[in-house]
Amino acid sequence: MELLVATHNLHKKEEIQQILGNEFTVKSLTDYNIHEEIIEDGDSFNANALIKAKYCFEKTGIPSLGDDSGLAVESLDGRPGIFSARYAGDHDFAKNIAKVLEEMTGIENRKAYFITVLCYYDENGPQYFEGKVHGNLLTENKGFKGFGYDPIFVPQGYDYTFAEMDPENKNKISHRKQAIDLFLKFLFKSK
Repeated sequence: MELLVATHNLHKKEEIQQILGNEFTVKSLTDYNIHEEIIEDGDSFNANALIKAKYCFEKTGIPSLGDDSGLAVESLDGRPGIFSARYAGDHDFAKNIAKVLEEMTGIENRKAYFITVLCYYDENGPQYFEGKVHGNLLTENKGFKGFGYDPIFVPQGYDYTFAEMDPENKNKISHRKQAIDLFLKFLFKSK
């Protein structure tokens, strides 16, 4: 089955492909020669995931998956939240991480979670699936794998960051994996 994921982000496409396995062919906007930027002006992860999935479905007629993910930090009142990718600079995660670490200076409560909301959109409208991974933030970067805030996030039950994990191990426990598992249950139940 072919699935259009509403992203230009190659890391996200590869991660979703790894999680889904060979039963699916994951395509991105770039694969369909769609280069416009989708304006994510929703006020929640659900709203942004819907904007992306609906846009892709209306543009191509292919069932589409919109993904909105982010880091929510308890001591920062849930920030960066829906602004995670552009918190200090548009998709400049070195700057984004630096801003979060600066805001967390001297704060003992390091609790945070990664969240993914998937919106699957087809002729029947939207369906939503959510995954969360709780953990803690470090005071400095560790590891070089993964992307985004992975170098400062240690998932609960581990003593190393997502950026220190092999992709296969991260993809077994990640927020995106949890959301995709729920999506797959829905998809195979409805067939």
